Amino acid sequence: MPIPQTNDGSQQPPRIELFLNAGCLVDLPPHATAPSGELRSVYSKIKDIGFAGMQDGDFELAKDVGLQIAAGARVNSPEEIEPLVEKHLSQGQIATTLHCGWGMESDAEVDAYATTVLDIATRYRYPLFIETHRATITQDNWRTVELVKRFPELRFNGDFSHWYAGLEMVNGHWDEKIDFIRPVLERVRFLHGRIADPGSIQAPLSLDPDAGYIQHFREIWNICFQGFLAAAKQGDFLVFAPELLWPQIYYARMQRQPDGSVVESGDRWADVLVIKQIALQEFEKATARCRSVLATRFP
Repeated sequence: MPIPQTNDGSQQPPRIELFLNAGCLVDLPPHATAPSGELRSVYSKIKDIGFAGMQDGDFELAKDVGLQIAAGARVNSPEEIEPLVEKHLSQGQIATTLHCGWGMESDAEVDAYATTVLDIATRYRYPLFIETHRATITQDNWRTVELVKRFPELRFNGDFSHWYAGLEMVNGHWDEKIDFIRPVLERVRFLHGRIADPGSIQAPLSLDPDAGYIQHFREIWNICFQGFLAAAKQGDFLVFAPELLWPQIYYARMQRQPDGSVVESGDRWADVLVIKQIALQEFEKATARCRSVLATRFP
């Protein structure tokens, strides 16, 4: 049985829901255009501009202002997964994205993560999505495709900035690489919105909004959306959460100024809004491409 999908119990056709990863708000520079003030006010403004939920951050405050909540976590052994899910269910989380392992595991150890995720997600009827990420069991696209062959019921949180930069996906035949990872893309049910360029895990978008690497991410996300729509039921939704992280953990770039100071380059919040718009555009395109199938299931 596949991993359960996020679903609100309604009769609505399948849709995208925009969440914001709380890391987008960490250590923003003075020139950032993000909402400011007390955190309650910031969360309220985030809701007002179209975000339905938060991933991580202050869960109780998010719920208090009417935002849904989702969790992200790391597990270093399969035994950590069940108590984590119980904790997240008690908090009212709608889903959890998981960093599993460190990437040095044997196939048998990888399979232990997969079987545990499938068992617990099924028993608890809880959306549990393994994330594609560096320093985890999914850091390599070949190995992740092989994992899908062994466990086709798995579903993923896609953060493809790690593969795009880390595996230098632009080096070689792009279309062949997309076809190769398609079995993973079609099983994505939660997305972290971050765009890499070939040399950087988190590229500022405001510098070149029409760059080729941005078009590549449009294509990747569109395929993910089509995969979701092809299998979705009434009330299902896919969470798309921009996740643009701060420079102290070496995601956002820094730039030296003429006075010798070093500041974050670009406007991370402006890039969040660009990514949000790209996601909505690509979901609309994916819906149009799936219209004939959707029309028979959601008249």
